[in-house]
Formats: sequence, structure tokens, C-alpha cells
Amino acid sequence: MESCNISASLARWAKEMPNQPAIIEIKTGTQFTFKKLEEESNLIASGLLHHGMEKGDRVLVMVPYGADFVTLTFALFKAGAVPVLIDPGLGKKNVLHCIKQSKPQGIIAIPLVHAIKTLFPNPFKSIQLSVTVGRKWFWRGPTLEQIKRNGNPYYQMNETHEEQEAAVLFTSGSTGPAKGVLYTHGMFDQQTRILREHFGILPGEKDLPTFPLFGLFSTGMGMTSVIPDMDSTRPAKVNPENIINPIQDYHITSSFGSPALWDTVSRYCNNNKVQLPSLRRILIAGAPVSGSLLKRFESILEQDCQVLTPYGATEALPITSIERQEILSDTWEKSERGEGTCVGKPVPGAEIKIIRISDETIPKWEEDLEIPKGQIGEIIVKASWVTKSYFNQEDVTSLAKISDGKTFWHRMGDVGRLDEQNRLWFCGRKSHRVITDLGTLFTIPCEAIFNQHADVKRSALVGIGGNREPVIIIEPENMDRVGQDQEILIRELLVLGAASPNTRSIKKILFYSDFPVDVRHNAKIFREKLATWAENQ
Repeated sequence: MESCNISASLARWAKEMPNQPAIIEIKTGTQFTFKKLEEESNLIASGLLHHGMEKGDRVLVMVPYGADFVTLTFALFKAGAVPVLIDPGLGKKNVLHCIKQSKPQGIIAIPLVHAIKTLFPNPFKSIQLSVTVGRKWFWRGPTLEQIKRNGNPYYQMNETHEEQEAAVLFTSGSTGPAKGVLYTHGMFDQQTRILREHFGILPGEKDLPTFPLFGLFSTGMGMTSVIPDMDSTRPAKVNPENIINPIQDYHITSSFGSPALWDTVSRYCNNNKVQLPSLRRILIAGAPVSGSLLKRFESILEQDCQVLTPYGATEALPITSIERQEILSDTWEKSERGEGTCVGKPVPGAEIKIIRISDETIPKWEEDLEIPKGQIGEIIVKASWVTKSYFNQEDVTSLAKISDGKTFWHRMGDVGRLDEQNRLWFCGRKSHRVITDLGTLFTIPCEAIFNQHADVKRSALVGIGGNREPVIIIEPENMDRVGQDQEILIRELLVLGAASPNTRSIKKILFYSDFPVDVRHNAKIFREKLATWAENQ
């Protein structure tokens, strides 16, 4: 029986293409072949077990995304440990909260983190083994080099079963505090399979992953991961040349990134007449992708390059997918009219239903929860790679799952509708809907109407006051224009709003120079913060 541990694939690639580069880290120049990655991860896995780490231990990995991060994570999978990965962009207070919640038995981190651990010991008090990546100062525990010296490059890992815990991922949720999503090895295995089959990913391809989790997947699928020199927690602020140069230098065939990253890169390419002919596939996810961004690719990519915008979440990825040409030729004009963002049909093995919107727990599935096609409701999904629970948070888990006897449906926390072709149209976060006396307004359909104005960069729908008055907040392309012509601009926007049944009831417009957004994708607007600000205007 073949192990379902994602790290088992390394042994296969080390045999089949030992000298093929597995990781190329641009910033440091570090390069590992698949043979070297297999040996290094074996050394670390066996070295950690030698130093007292045990199978099933949760181990905090606090190392920047790069060759070390990938090698360490695969080593922990091999050792049967459970890496705990926390998005560093969550901010110090939230990160410490996530650490405390995950009760890790081990930590592998850079010196700065160990220094913080010394200053704030409370969240780290469950830790028994501390490993330093780099130079150790005054704290206890071995360095990574010492771990490797006590390791065995030919270490054979134990059989891994599907239900075995694989990882706990804390992501920057677009609503509420960060939750630890618990993955099993079976889920990672299924996820890798569906990504490979549905997107036609082949071993030997060259990938530019700008997001750590996708870096792990691409290495597991036998692709060469070229890790760009960028802060993966701030994709919108990327230097475009740090993406363009490696794509051209290494003839990259595939890349994953957020809309914010590709917005920055595509604008630069258009302004400087840059083309990226080696690309065969771009995956853009993390927030709705605009038609204007997709149009920009026309002059940058070859005609046969697929630009796909899969929909999902950390708990459930991927669920649907749609290609750029279908959006531009069919769905985008409907999106601009306020019909939502089309995110495509379910990928094979995934099921989607739309149910009545509820903020309460739904303990079990009932047929009458489902609403007719075409109506906007709450999106629920089912697939073998959808995660079953949040770590140590039973109340949050029960809110997010609906049992159907045999298995469960996952509540995405999003609203949307299915069309006659069984395509899903995303209409925003459930918690961002604005319930008024005249009906419920949804963010994506309403904002699309105002986003058509040439002076609008983006907009956000919020509700204020006890009677939830709907307000549209505008982030303008140019704040100076607002200063000079605010009254004219408001008049023009209200005329736009009055022309659509979605936005007819919106009579209040505010301006905000730079929207607060999530750290991971730099694209999800923090409407809660904007609503609080709007209350005080």
C-alpha cells in the first residue's frame, strides 16, 4: 500500500529525476535537487526523532518562506509530526494567540522568534523541544545543524494512514479571529491529486509559487519551485521585476498568486511592453478577480496560456474553477451589471448547494434548506479534501459543518447563487450583507455598480446605525480629484446607483483614501473596520 503522506512523493522524484532542481531560492541563491531535498529532509526528520520529538507532536514552524521552510515542513511530515503554520502577517498579538491555542510541543524557528519566546514565555509554555535555524544565543535546545548531524540520510518513514493529522494552518480569515484549520494526510493527498488532474500539472514543470502552501504542493507534484524574492505576506507591494525576471530567466510554466500581486505585475508589464511567453498556466485566487485585470493579460501571455481563477478557502480548496476567456466573453459583463462574480463550475469530486442564509448552527441536513437555482443564499460544499474541523474549537466547527448522516457539508461563510449551467456566482461574505427594511443588500453585486465609474479604484458596501442604513465607501483612483470635485462625483455615483435595482436604496457616499485589506492576499477588504469608521463620519 502506498503511503498517503505528501512527503512520500519526494522519494519517487529523487529516484525518477534525482538531478532535477526541486527548489531554487532567488534571494539566497540556494538550490536543492530532488535527491538533495530527499536526503536533507530525511536527516532532519530522523535528527528530530533522535532529539526527543515524537510522532503526533505539534511543531511550530516559524521560518520565512524559502528552501528551509519547504525542507523543514517535508521533514516534519516524514517524522509523523504535525507542523503548525501561522501566517506571520496576522500581527504579533494574533500570532501569540494562535500559538497559545495550538499548544505546540516543539518549535523550529529563526533566532528573532526565539528571542520573542524568551520575552513572552506564556504562549510557548507547552514547548519541550526548541530548534534554532541559524545562530543560537542564550536559549536552550539544538540548532538545525546539530539536528542534521544526528540524522540519517536514508531514514525510512513509517506508514501514514489517511486520518492521521498532517498540519494545522492558521490563516488570516477575512472575518473574525484566525482559526486553526486541521488537515489530515488523506486530505492533502486528495487535494494534490485534484490540483494535478484538474489543472493538468506535470512533473518537471517550473513553478513560481508566491504563497507558501502552494510551494509545498508544487514540490510534492514534482515541479521545480522557483521562490521569488518577495515578502509573501505583502503581495500587492511586490517589486514586479522580482516576479518577471525569474519567469523569463527560468522559463517558468506555471504560477500561483493573489489578484493584488497580478494586478501590480500586469500593470507594469503593460506599461513597459513586457511579455511572458513561457507561461502556460496562471492560478489567481484569494479574492474576486476583475475582468479589467484579466483583459490586461491579452498583450502579456501567449494565446494558449490558461488563466484560471479557482474558488475555495483554506478549509476547502479548490471547489470551482473558470478560465479567463469564459469570463471575458460571457460572465464579466453580467458581473458589471451587479450579478456577482462567476467562479465557474464545481471541479470533479466537489458538490455545491445553495441554502437559506442563517447565522445559526445547522446540526443536520434537511432537504428544505436548499433554495431554487438563481436565488442568492449561503454556499455550502462537499468534497473528500474538505477539512473536517478547526483545531481545539468545537463551537466554531459546529457552526461551519452540517452533518448529512454519512459525511458533512462545509459552510463557506459566503453567499452566492447557481445559474442554469451549474456555475457558481459569488456575491460576498455572509457576514458583510446589509439587512435593511427594504431587503438584503450583498457586497459584490452592489459594489460592481459603483466600480464602473472611471474615478473609482474600488468600493465597499457597509451598513450603519440601528436601522442599518446602506452606505457605499469609495476608494478613489485619485484623492485630489475628490478634494476638487466631491459634489460632482457624489452626484454622478448616485445616478449610477439609481439606475440599478441592486443599489437604488443607497443614498449615502463616503470617501476613504486607502482601504484596510487582509495581509495574506492584500485584496479582501476589511469592511468591519470601514463600517466602524463610517459610523463616526
